[in-house]
Amino acid sequence: MSRNLSWLTSQPIAHRGYHDMNRARWENTLSAFEAAAQKGFAIECDVMLTADGVPVVFHDHDLQRLAGQDGLVWQRTAAEMGALRIGGTDDHAPTLKQALDLVAGRVPMVIELKGIPGHDDGLVDAVAALLRAYKGKAAIMSFDHWLIRQMPDKAAGIAAGLTAWGDTARDIEQHFSMLANGLSFTSYHYGHLPNRFVSFVRKELKWPVITWTVRDQEAVKRTFEYADQMTFEGFDPLALS
Repeated sequence: MSRNLSWLTSQPIAHRGYHDMNRARWENTLSAFEAAAQKGFAIECDVMLTADGVPVVFHDHDLQRLAGQDGLVWQRTAAEMGALRIGGTDDHAPTLKQALDLVAGRVPMVIELKGIPGHDDGLVDAVAALLRAYKGKAAIMSFDHWLIRQMPDKAAGIAAGLTAWGDTARDIEQHFSMLANGLSFTSYHYGHLPNRFVSFVRKELKWPVITWTVRDQEAVKRTFEYADQMTFEGFDPLALS
């Protein structure tokens, strides 16, 4: 798909927001998103469906690491997710709409759709509906091929990408198999660069390529040798010399 996605690579992308490695400001919270927006960083976040079909910003399928409770995201309603306190802080698990309302177009949003087979029906539709009403720059992406196959119909007109990793022949062929699904960028693990898939989409298809997850200077260097922008955490890119 031909589109201008220069905004996707114009600034570093804060992985799950500009958190502090979950010491006081936790990942995928409104506090982390506000901190990123104030610094001028784009924001990557993770989204899955609640029991009542609402896209909620949360990374893990289970609640234990982030909220200290047993159970799974798809077993809770949006209201129940909103009542959870993340890492014992005052932050809750926000809905995607709450995150979008907070950011309000100040910086780009890169939204990773996290599928749970049997419990993600309607995820692409729900996220697409929110983004069609959103005035800011936003893109969607996923590791999950079954969600990507839905995007041309259910998220038409929204920039969509493949989140990927791997450098084996099987990995690369699986990535190539996704090219017929209206995609326009990829987010690739920096440690598996370079590879022929990324070289092809960057040079021949003119896709922007972003990397994940960059945490040190070596990963920064590799990113800008073989890709266009980084998804980072644990440091301030503006402080790099």
